[in-house]
Amino acid sequence: MEDFKNHNGIALVVGGSGGIGSEICRLISERGSNVAFTFHQNTEKAEQLKSEILNQGSLCISRSLNLSNVIEVNQFTNELLDHGGIHSFIYAAGPTVPQKHLSNIEPAQFADHLHQEVNSFFTTVSATLPQLRNHKGSITAVTTAATDRYPIKDGLSASPKAAIELLIKGLAKEEGRYGVRANAVGPGMLSDGMAENLINNGEYTQSDLDAATANIPLKRYGNALDIAEAVCFLASMRANYINGQILNVDGGYTA
Repeated sequence: MEDFKNHNGIALVVGGSGGIGSEICRLISERGSNVAFTFHQNTEKAEQLKSEILNQGSLCISRSLNLSNVIEVNQFTNELLDHGGIHSFIYAAGPTVPQKHLSNIEPAQFADHLHQEVNSFFTTVSATLPQLRNHKGSITAVTTAATDRYPIKDGLSASPKAAIELLIKGLAKEEGRYGVRANAVGPGMLSDGMAENLINNGEYTQSDLDAATANIPLKRYGNALDIAEAVCFLASMRANYINGQILNVDGGYTA
């Protein structure tokens, strides 16, 4: 399958070194696209991922980027014009978020997470819009299924993602006239990515995991590749009439 073989330009994956982001980078490269990705501090993982993609025969550009710095973001996205411009913008960035009841979240902590996630998304997607319009390209954000079915103690993660999903719907309506599509993928419980970090640091206990499994009709967790498959589909021309949608990939959790 080579969905992107005939695409001029490059796919930009924001948050490419994370569990989900790295799978997206690998898969979109396998399907014929050159790849640019951003990362925060994990230089070793970013270099390993870049090497993998180059070995697949694709061009790969990586950059450590402060996503809230408008000047840095604009400089990097403008550099991608030298490689044909951005045909697909994929947002897979986000911090590992502690699981807390809303009553235990300090307003300053809540404000910090909103700034990190919502402002970073808006800053990066705004910088790419002129190039996406030129390509009649696509925007795909990785959000969460928790915006449709709220799990207790997930407010710090789900609230910013809900704002991003609303922005996706706004972009779909406002940018559609330029041929640009905007969609989101909402992961459910995964065995890797942020969920893996929460399991490893003890924020998810065995009873939490058992309860989560009981609420999933398929009785198993997904993985980062499941999310990457959905993202790459929505970014491709196979989804060229899908716009403004939130696709939950959650084993039936939100059914």
